[in-house]
Amino acid sequence: MLITGGTGFQGSHLVEHFLDCGYEVTTLNTFSERGEQNLSYFKKKPNIVWGSVTDPEIVAKTVREHDIVLHLAAHISVDESILNPGFTFRANIEGAYNVLEAVRKQKNRLIYTSTCEVYGAPVGKRLIDEATELKPHSPYAASKAAADRLCFSYFKTYGLNIVIIRPFNVFGPRQREDEFGALIPISVKRALDGKNLQISGHGHQTRDYMHIDDLVRAYDLIVNLENTAGEVYNFGTGVETSVKEIVEYIAKKLGAPIEYLEARPGEVNNFCADIAKVKALGFEPKVNIWEGIDNYILWRKSQK
Repeated sequence: MLITGGTGFQGSHLVEHFLDCGYEVTTLNTFSERGEQNLSYFKKKPNIVWGSVTDPEIVAKTVREHDIVLHLAAHISVDESILNPGFTFRANIEGAYNVLEAVRKQKNRLIYTSTCEVYGAPVGKRLIDEATELKPHSPYAASKAAADRLCFSYFKTYGLNIVIIRPFNVFGPRQREDEFGALIPISVKRALDGKNLQISGHGHQTRDYMHIDDLVRAYDLIVNLENTAGEVYNFGTGVETSVKEIVEYIAKKLGAPIEYLEARPGEVNNFCADIAKVKALGFEPKVNIWEGIDNYILWRKSQK
């Protein structure tokens, strides 16, 4: 099994899981100190290739001799994509194309990690299902929508065994907490550093927050299922929680004040997954948002 982006947040948990399950795992990543730190958590070590998915030669060599490819490598920050869209497009679109071309030649099975951001802001829908039209709002979302549909086109044109996963807001240990990180880790870090917690806009925007342990179980289910070629699956919980509720919960737990900032450009107000399709395969989320945040705070405190 090859996992691109396997030293990142989601990828590192998947690498760890599939190594523990007895898979021989290779990971392809650009080198970073954060990636090296994530490797230190592993009891077993994968085969590591340091390189970028934007390099077609490295991708071709690494894809070879792996039955399954999980393509997670991407630039995932909405804010970063707004500041530098070209950087995001090269990694997310060109990178996906390179992986697809390698898979086309080798006939591997590909599980592509898209994102809920591809849906934009559907009108009149509380729960977003996989048939919802893609209307991305940010350069990041647009790059992932392009790669998402590129994967589907390779399934239709070349008959490749490709599955597309659209995770909603995943959180948990090892997630980025810098300026381009995610709400929960950034808020916990700011609280532990004695800083104000921040809410952009009114704070009533909602998201479907999925704990990393549930995400790993959902991936495991798909990896071990046959006859999924051409399918798209939402990974989420079907439960929405507002930014305001989360920040206020963390503020209360850690005794931090809150300040409000201007709304972020390109931000969508509501995201909640319809997960009926993956539930029909036997998936059921187990970690609720508040339990997951409590566990994250305990883990984060242990890192200081």
